[in-house]
Amino acid sequence: MRPALDLLNAVGQMGAGDVVDLGCGNGVMAEALRARGAGRGLTGVDASPAMLEKARASGGYDAMQQADIADWHPRQAPGLIYSNAALHWVGNHESLMPRLAAMLSKGGTLAVQMPHQNKAPSHRVWLTLAEELFAGRVEKMGTPGVMAPVKYEELLAPLGQFRLWETDYYQRLTAEPGSHPVRRYTESTYARPVLAMLEPEEKADIIRRYEEVMHTAYPVRADGTVLFPFRRMFFTLTV
Repeated sequence: MRPALDLLNAVGQMGAGDVVDLGCGNGVMAEALRARGAGRGLTGVDASPAMLEKARASGGYDAMQQADIADWHPRQAPGLIYSNAALHWVGNHESLMPRLAAMLSKGGTLAVQMPHQNKAPSHRVWLTLAEELFAGRVEKMGTPGVMAPVKYEELLAPLGQFRLWETDYYQRLTAEPGSHPVRRYTESTYARPVLAMLEPEEKADIIRRYEEVMHTAYPVRADGTVLFPFRRMFFTLTV
């Protein structure tokens, strides 16, 4: 929750209009968003019906929309579009980000947080091994990605008041005996598109090799835990 709350706490100004939780998932931020946008409507948007059902059950939203973020349009101009850990799964940021900014009401804010861990060993090694072991079998573009920070600054700073920063969050990871904590952490998120392309025997091979590298990159301590640094990129744009 800390990156999500840090993003929300960085929102200084909102325009007239509702708050949109873009990529709301199971609705974990509904209560905090409602408190921050007191008196405004709150809409949750997600592509997953299962996640929307969980978000709806939280009772925190005034409206829910099932939509692919790449094609989504608000019913009315929002005062805040808030997106925590979702837009890295959506491609073509060169057009996506200005399009989202153009949807805002005057004085509205776009607030975005995305993982920026792709160059770290925890993420990079999945693709390196996949290319080495199964050349041409795994499509890199299926994995989540973000542009270099300077690209967002060049793209969005001309549109309004723009702030950009990164933070490393240190997480204490554990895993069941016989598996590296970082492997367990990444295989169900970042590495999911990679593993989905492989046969069971191939999965076992790449996982074994990945874990060998992780033991060097992120040594497991005597208690079985790893202190894992995870970098996240933040920006806010007020138009």
